[in-house]
Amino acid sequence: MVTTQTSVLPEWLRKLYPFTPHKFVTPGGATMSYVDEGPRSDEAVLMLHGNPTWSFFYRDLIRQLAPHLRCVAPDHIGMGLSEKPEVYPYTLDRRIGDIAALVRTLGLKHIRLVVHDWGGAIGFGLATRYPELIDRIVILNTAAFLSKRIPLRIALCRAPGIGSWLVRSLNGFAGPATRMAMHARSLSRDEKRGYLFPYDSWSNRVAVHRFVTDIPMEKDHPTRVTMKEIEEKLDLLADRPKLILWGGRDFCFNDHFLEQWQRIYPRAAVHRFPNAGHYVLEDTGTEARDRAVQFLRRAEFI
Repeated sequence: MVTTQTSVLPEWLRKLYPFTPHKFVTPGGATMSYVDEGPRSDEAVLMLHGNPTWSFFYRDLIRQLAPHLRCVAPDHIGMGLSEKPEVYPYTLDRRIGDIAALVRTLGLKHIRLVVHDWGGAIGFGLATRYPELIDRIVILNTAAFLSKRIPLRIALCRAPGIGSWLVRSLNGFAGPATRMAMHARSLSRDEKRGYLFPYDSWSNRVAVHRFVTDIPMEKDHPTRVTMKEIEEKLDLLADRPKLILWGGRDFCFNDHFLEQWQRIYPRAAVHRFPNAGHYVLEDTGTEARDRAVQFLRRAEFI
């Protein structure tokens, strides 16, 4: 079921995020918010965010693309304007299933995929399960394969007890990200407020913490199986055109991950921004977005 959201966003946020959110009830029974802008078609740009962002991350890319292409940008359950249930299977497998259900409900048949952070694992999870849907891919500082690397500050947020206190009580993940994910410039006051708007309380930060704990570092972690399945099927997408836009000053998804992507997809076009941080679409001004728009607007489908 798809409906239009009736809640009113504050005026300062609407200036940055001038969209009418829609809502969709997932197979798990939670309500997902998503942006659906541009001409209605079974062809669409599907933009998948990570943690601790939301579809706000793609706001300017949507504005540039929507006059020409349908743009769909969901907020994962527990994130953004979506419902934030305390009890929900906040796992990679469930998130892939949620997006697959949204894609089916919207009737999308040709997808130009854009992924960032956890959106990489979710997006490539969708793409490897349904490769016939995918026409081209933009990769932004992300991974869709197992890695032993994790920054100490993120590992601390996964620690039993103290992790939930840091992330949910002190906002010690989403808050610092507004500074640490940037390098070339600083976010404006309202841009910071926009990123943090959905995460203003303990209860509203549930999925921020659950995303962190879902990182499959342990050998017996349940999401490890899902990530391994994705990794083993990445070659199903080898012939799809790909553009990698990479912030070279990312404290988390550093150049080790970029090098792995280049080994997996040696024909991908790559542009590395040496002074940009994790929020590469924000930190490069218009340059990364302009490159993405040029790539995504190419008329040919596979």
